[in-house]
Amino acid sequence: MGSKLKPYEVYKETEYDWLGPVPSHWQEHTVRSITKLSSERNGTRDDLELLSVYREYGVIRKSSRDDNHNVESQDLSNYKFVDVGYLVLNKMKMWQGSLGVSKYKGIVSPAYIVCILLGDLNSDYVHYLMRSAKFKTIYNRISYGVRVGQWDMRYDDFKNIKLFLPPIAEQNQIVKYLDNQLEKINKFIKVKKELIAVLKEQKQAVINDAVTRGTRFDTNYKQSSISWIKEVPEHWEFRALKRLTSTKMSDGPHETPVFVEKGVPFVSAEAVYNGKINLDSMRGYISEEDHRKYCEKLKPQRNDIFIVKSGSTTGKSCIVDFDEEFSVWSPLALVRSNEENDPYFLFYAINATYFQEQVQDKWSFGTQPNIGMGILQNLLIATPPLDEQQSIVKFLNNEIERIDSIIEAYEKEINLINEYRVTLISEVVTGKYDVRYVENQEFKEINTYGNESFAELEAVLKVEECEV
Repeated sequence: MGSKLKPYEVYKETEYDWLGPVPSHWQEHTVRSITKLSSERNGTRDDLELLSVYREYGVIRKSSRDDNHNVESQDLSNYKFVDVGYLVLNKMKMWQGSLGVSKYKGIVSPAYIVCILLGDLNSDYVHYLMRSAKFKTIYNRISYGVRVGQWDMRYDDFKNIKLFLPPIAEQNQIVKYLDNQLEKINKFIKVKKELIAVLKEQKQAVINDAVTRGTRFDTNYKQSSISWIKEVPEHWEFRALKRLTSTKMSDGPHETPVFVEKGVPFVSAEAVYNGKINLDSMRGYISEEDHRKYCEKLKPQRNDIFIVKSGSTTGKSCIVDFDEEFSVWSPLALVRSNEENDPYFLFYAINATYFQEQVQDKWSFGTQPNIGMGILQNLLIATPPLDEQQSIVKFLNNEIERIDSIIEAYEKEINLINEYRVTLISEVVTGKYDVRYVENQEFKEINTYGNESFAELEAVLKVEECEV
């Protein structure tokens, strides 16, 4: 690796414990001295696009994301005008770092704070600085409310934050350096994500092949009776899902429970992640009394399979691999294998493309997909004898463990470089490292992580074009 970044030679103390010392030649300002509130409204204009402020990105076009479910008013005349270079703050989410300098002209919600930047400033530097990890500390301290998710921040508090800014030429160099490094980091992440996508496709192909053709080499095949599979081993049978279960397929309670501070985990579709139940994503805790009541209809246990039957993830499934008690809500449908079938084979078959195609063919679609229990339980599974199911499960467990371990390693690398990215920005824009004379052709490392984490990164960053 190249030489490591070095600190400035002389520092001065600041009053902020979260900021620490800054280079001695950086000038003290307040947010008030470099901003002016803008209250310009959209009025009757209809040529300006809607903008949003995201914690992860700053100011973006609302149309560029499909996960923003906030509904705008039919009357946009009171929305605030934003020009390129304006600082925009979501005051309800400032404690999460939801702000940024806009690269777009448009309009934002009247609830946002919009500021015009004043003075000799590089707006990209201000964007990096005020979105940096260190500044989230002060945003938390000046935000308040009854509940964390509803904390608010006033401009009158925000404007008194002290900033320590380098001269404009130094701001320009910091931006140039960070842009260069982040471009390389983003290229690295892009490559890893593309590799992960290829591995996930490979995993799906392995599952599809194993649960429709088996793992034996001496098998004769017959034409399939459903359109999504060309052929299956001649001794396999297509059976309705309900014929493979030990109990009647059922879903969770159709009522919203009362949540309590401590009790039994209550989960819904969002807890279904990577083929398992993730209790960290539960809806909340319910009382033991409610849990017992819900268990009269459905009591989850190890090796149970749950299929999401409504919502944006309809068809997604998981298998329970623990004994801790929990309850489920109505979007989850229980599949409990009988003794003639291996639960993990059913789980893999439900995840196969041919089964998911049946789900999509049969679901109804209102605002979101939905498939009824009566339809779901009659979808078909290509079923071999139990001993062959167990052989297929053993094969798939080994193959998927191998693929998942590679995916996990790539995801860990992405997490590490994202952590490094956050640290790099925060340390450079607050003067902890001096990049005034750094050559931008080479990636420089803050010594935060071991060299092993960046051995591959260095190789990737040196190439002009990255290919999967």
